[in-house]
Amino acid sequence: MKKILLAALFAISASVEAAAIERFKSFVRGTQSARADFEQKVYDRGGKLSQEAKGSFVFQRPGLFRWVYAKPVDQLIVGDGQRVWIYDRDLNQVTVRKLSNALGSTPAALLAGSADIEKAFELSDAGAKDGLEWLEARPREREAGFERVRMGFDAENLRAMELLDHFGQTTRLQFSNLRRNPKVDKSEFRFEPPKGADVLGEK
Repeated sequence: MKKILLAALFAISASVEAAAIERFKSFVRGTQSARADFEQKVYDRGGKLSQEAKGSFVFQRPGLFRWVYAKPVDQLIVGDGQRVWIYDRDLNQVTVRKLSNALGSTPAALLAGSADIEKAFELSDAGAKDGLEWLEARPREREAGFERVRMGFDAENLRAMELLDHFGQTTRLQFSNLRRNPKVDKSEFRFEPPKGADVLGEK
């Protein structure tokens, strides 16, 4: 009887994991572009809230995205398919990196990446929490900008992300008004450094 019970529990556990991973894969396969608002909170290693921000984003796979932070973090991040441009309006400073080197270093780059996720990440089920089913993805490359990312899904959409970086900081994102596969204007993914801005990094 115990063996039967253990086998049943194992089968249930395996099916839950398969369902969580399949939900994620289904989202990736069925979402070539998306637009949403977000709230972001950053916590330090001790769990203390260190930063809050709001904004919006749009992406189109592969590698095209526009991530706009409103105050107090007045920043714009644009991926044009070749490079990632990070513009800090307060400093009038632009940092540019090759997309291949920046992939995974921001939530925007991760969301807009290739559909072949499993080549870059090891996927596992992370259970249910806050009414969402969570998937954990660990980058296979040690050079990635974070140790792991968790994605929370309801029955229809991606609702939240959590990223843990190498310094113990946790970035939590809550998404709202997420629309999948909207019509997107390619001009949203073009960026020209403003006149007089300092441009740093890989040009």
